Amino acid sequence: MKKIRILEGIRQGRIGGGESYLLGLVENMDREHFEPVVLSFTDGPMVDRLRAQGIGVHVLYTETAFDIRIWKKVKNLIAELGIDIVHAHGTRACSNLFWAAQRLQLPMIYTCHAWSFHLDQHPLVKKMRIWGEDFLTSRMDVNICGCEANKNTGKELFRDFDAVVINNSIDAKRFNPFDEYKDVRAELGVGKEELVIVSVARFTSQKQPLKLIGAFARFSARVPNARLLMIGDGEEKEAAIKLIAALGIGDKVILQPFRTDIPDVLASSDIYVLPSLWEAFPIALLEAMSMGKAVIGTNVDGTPEIIRDRENGLLIEIDELEANLETALMELSSDTELRERLQKNAIESIYNKYTVENLARKNENIYRELVRPVPLVKNPVIG
Repeated sequence: MKKIRILEGIRQGRIGGGESYLLGLVENMDREHFEPVVLSFTDGPMVDRLRAQGIGVHVLYTETAFDIRIWKKVKNLIAELGIDIVHAHGTRACSNLFWAAQRLQLPMIYTCHAWSFHLDQHPLVKKMRIWGEDFLTSRMDVNICGCEANKNTGKELFRDFDAVVINNSIDAKRFNPFDEYKDVRAELGVGKEELVIVSVARFTSQKQPLKLIGAFARFSARVPNARLLMIGDGEEKEAAIKLIAALGIGDKVILQPFRTDIPDVLASSDIYVLPSLWEAFPIALLEAMSMGKAVIGTNVDGTPEIIRDRENGLLIEIDELEANLETALMELSSDTELRERLQKNAIESIYNKYTVENLARKNENIYRELVRPVPLVKNPVIG
């Protein structure tokens, strides 16, 4: 039987939420029936990781949505590869894949990892992006959302919109709270008695790194044994460096570029913070909770679908974000019983529930529906 060839398209080769989803999908795909090929619109560590595993990866460079200059190249590549289904991950990838899929009369899937319109955009920009998402979703054979909140937003704003919800997932073998990990504290010169707060996120307005630094400055003045470890890069990193210096907390904040050993980092931390203005169904939060961390997240989009406030984490509002972060950090640092209860419940609510194996089976059944030579798998999901 001929394998179904799936083109998995993604906007960038750096590893973020959507890229982690794609990695989990292609690395766990049923290779007896499916052959994944990845198209990334920039190079990066995700591309290197896939190539090291022998997975076909192609890079056609653009950082622009609806970039008509590359559409013909995309079409030619898809035709040369003999692709059966086009699966776009994210708006930018979808905007540069849909024309080729339509011209070649191929079924197409769009997974929205987060809508491209945001709270902090100029109203005209936001309106144009809503129109763009409406245009793209209306041309798909199947739309997938990472959380119910994003699906509901699409139903409110777009014409005749519907979607399948497939939550982001984690590699439970890699993010195993019962495994042994290297001592990142020793590597970074952090004492065992110190309280380590970690954030693994891009330095962008969405993730609010400057608010986190401001909250930590006030918090650490009251809890002197606290350290903040921030891992990531982005356009606000230079501003973050200047703010840390201005607040005089350079000895308490550790900045690291993107690392691939996130399970080791999480194992060496106490509290995980994700103070985003918007999120879909954040993989970073799933990873931290699977590793048994007490987490703080914002009450936006899909995050409340993961965190049950005061049961397996703390939810805070984005209004007065800096003050709310400081309050939540103080509560977790002073109430050991609460922190330990949240850690235990975090593991029970995430580990072995949101797995990449289940994610792959759900996507495969959508592929089977679109190209029918492969029988459907009944009851592919646990829980």
